[in-house]
Amino acid sequence: MSDFDAIDALLAAVGPQAELPPPDVRRELRERARLSKAQVARTLGVSPSTVGGWESGRDPADEIRTKYAYLLDGLAAKFPSEPEREAEPGEAVEPGEAVEPGEAVEPEEAVEPEEAAGPDGSPPSPVSGEYEAGDDVESLTAPEPCVLCGSPARHRVAGFAQHLDPSDCRPAPTATADTDTGTQSTGTDIGTQSTGTQPTGTGTQPTAPSSEPGAPKSPTLRPRPSRGPAKRAFQEQSGPGDLIGRTVRAALAEHQGDVDAALAALLKRAIPDAMRLLDETRKGARYDIVAHPWIPDILRKQTSKGADRIWEARPKWTRHELPPGRHEVTALDINGAYLSALKTHLPLGQLEHTTGFDHDRRRAGVHLITPPEWEHGAVLPNPIGNRDEPGPLWVTEPTLRLLLRLSGPKHALCAPPEIHESYTSGATENLLEKFRVALKDARDTAIAEDDEVTLEYVKAMYSKFVSTMGESNYNRELYRPDWMHIIRSQAFANLWMKALKAHDEGLTVVRAMGTDELHVIGDWHRVFPEGRGVTEVKMKDTYTAGSDETGHTGDVEDMAGEDE
Repeated sequence: MSDFDAIDALLAAVGPQAELPPPDVRRELRERARLSKAQVARTLGVSPSTVGGWESGRDPADEIRTKYAYLLDGLAAKFPSEPEREAEPGEAVEPGEAVEPGEAVEPEEAVEPEEAAGPDGSPPSPVSGEYEAGDDVESLTAPEPCVLCGSPARHRVAGFAQHLDPSDCRPAPTATADTDTGTQSTGTDIGTQSTGTQPTGTGTQPTAPSSEPGAPKSPTLRPRPSRGPAKRAFQEQSGPGDLIGRTVRAALAEHQGDVDAALAALLKRAIPDAMRLLDETRKGARYDIVAHPWIPDILRKQTSKGADRIWEARPKWTRHELPPGRHEVTALDINGAYLSALKTHLPLGQLEHTTGFDHDRRRAGVHLITPPEWEHGAVLPNPIGNRDEPGPLWVTEPTLRLLLRLSGPKHALCAPPEIHESYTSGATENLLEKFRVALKDARDTAIAEDDEVTLEYVKAMYSKFVSTMGESNYNRELYRPDWMHIIRSQAFANLWMKALKAHDEGLTVVRAMGTDELHVIGDWHRVFPEGRGVTEVKMKDTYTAGSDETGHTGDVEDMAGEDE
């Protein structure tokens, strides 16, 4: 019998695998259940990016396939799809708008280039809260609860039931939409695009409906949302920001109000909580993040304890000579440096190799450049940081863009860098914008309420998120060392631009260090607002430096104290 048991086990192992529905149906079932990729991933023991791959065409195998098929079968039983009404012959139906037979159908509203791309020609923001022409809009034969207000809605946008007109959700004043200028990116390696196609209509643009009070609204044109309420599309009513508040309250309750114990527990879970928040803020995004792409060797550590070949241009500069006399130097602390740096051009997909001098602003990555000579080291730090070795080096997108900006006609501080080769992908500056805003709002609220537990928790979330997305054992859900270097370099570039602003406004820049330390001489209050917000700075220390009438010289290095 043991032989036959072994044969039965072998036959079971090589039997037909569990049937799976098509990828678009897998995604639809998950979204009908209002489950995030992270929730499905945790249940099945995989990463959210793996679930995204399954919904884009890849198939799991073996036991995990059986579990995934079982989950999808259960979701299909709980959330059966409704048959869609077929259009009558000759009937034209606008995307996302049901039209009764006999109604006049106006031509589809043309999408202007300004609405299709960002100000620098990058692809549309994948985290924009509003829906635009080209989003996946469909009519529902049976109403479903709106993700914003919970009341019945007859349309689904990018897989989420919601009202097309924000005024149907809640009373709100109509805001004028400020359209950005630019052109649509044509990159082909920018992640997996969400379902839905961009409109290609070439007809004349119809006259916009009257916005005067009491004016009838056209039944055949999809109303354009205001930028105010529409910013909250694809979020639950509580919003991602409240996810942080609920987590903090739960930790305090679990530890019976012991602040130290609750904070210690929150800091330990900062990384997975940050990834959960990222997943929540990515709901309804136009593109899926490629979380584990192929990485070129220059982004891999050369030894187990060594570093890769990317130069982040970290500032470490102190002015050697001060104007005559004794001066009071103010050490300024830049708030939320890494939080602000989350707004940077990030490559969405796998990096591709190119050669040549041209720089495509619609793409981002790392670049091998020969930096220009810097002749202003007496008053401003070198934009590429302290580097002793001459010759080419690999820098990130923020460093390259900073050098190109400084070489332009506005500043004309250096020659353009020489680009030899690059690894880039199609990019957007707003990939992490909702994530950043959720963290910023939670940080601002914590400061206003003097809530140090939430404040330290939020700081840990964004700092550890940045530091562990490279080769780290603490974050298995995201492996993007290119992102880690780019975000860090953006923080350094932001500090450098603050130093330039201080210099241009007549302050004497004495020191620039790391991401958040800037020392200046002069009335800094007229240049920088003081406070704890991310757009403000706070005074860390004051000291004196320079030579007095007796000839005594104060050393800036000694007066400033140790770097933090």
